[in-house]
Amino acid sequence: FFHNNSSICPFTHSDRHKFPFHFQLYFLSSNNGTLSAPQLALSQMTTNTSEQQEQFMDKDMCIRLDTQDNIIGQESKRFCHITKNIQDKNALHRAFSVFLFNENNELLLQERASSKITFPSMWTNTCCSHPLYNIEAERDGVRGVQLAAQRKLEHELGIPTSQIDPNKFQFMTRILYEAPFDANWGEAEIDYCLMYKCKQSDLTVKPEKDEIDNIAWVSKAKLHEMMNDKDLIFTPWFKLIVKKFLDNWWDVMANEGFDKLSGLTDDKVHNLLDVNPDE
Repeated sequence: FFHNNSSICPFTHSDRHKFPFHFQLYFLSSNNGTLSAPQLALSQMTTNTSEQQEQFMDKDMCIRLDTQDNIIGQESKRFCHITKNIQDKNALHRAFSVFLFNENNELLLQERASSKITFPSMWTNTCCSHPLYNIEAERDGVRGVQLAAQRKLEHELGIPTSQIDPNKFQFMTRILYEAPFDANWGEAEIDYCLMYKCKQSDLTVKPEKDEIDNIAWVSKAKLHEMMNDKDLIFTPWFKLIVKKFLDNWWDVMANEGFDKLSGLTDDKVHNLLDVNPDE
């Protein structure tokens, strides 16, 4: 729970992402703000991450890459998101970002669950995840990420695989970026951007609570209104894609049709390592 009385807690609900391991433990303190010995021991063991999230960190094997998107091996999701490994240039891996639109050209956003180990409680695009090395078909470039996106839309949003045709994902481009979360965790990815459009009534959306706290269908104007709201936090990769690409893709889709997006695709790996998503 969160208490906004500043005499009890100096932080607000929106500060959670800055304190992923200790913020909730403030409420274990006594009235004078100090922890008793048993409470201190508990604070050292407890996080706000779920057991399921911890299991995925070790079970899921990410596809390790060089900077040209060539596969060079595999490592656990945990290894690929540890800051030291990112700094040592050993953690670059393949990812994807899905942008799913309804018939009114509204984008489905999700707020990442507070139990997420990296970037919790931040708003982002419809689904962001990884093709897995331990699923052989998902190693196959664009086709692999299309299949992985179908799989993860079911896992995160509860959309049955029967309602998503992987062949209808429009691959747009790839971005190379890094993003720190805190001293321990971060991202280093080549991210495949995928657009998808369908009737909202054709989808069954039941978000998984360990993955998503909230969802919203938004127009382009509403998205920019949300991104200008200082109380809302957005993931760095989403901000980069919005900044560099999404508005143009959205306009073409809305004004000329989804099929016209194929004319905007490229096979480049856009190096955004030096791009600040907040400028």
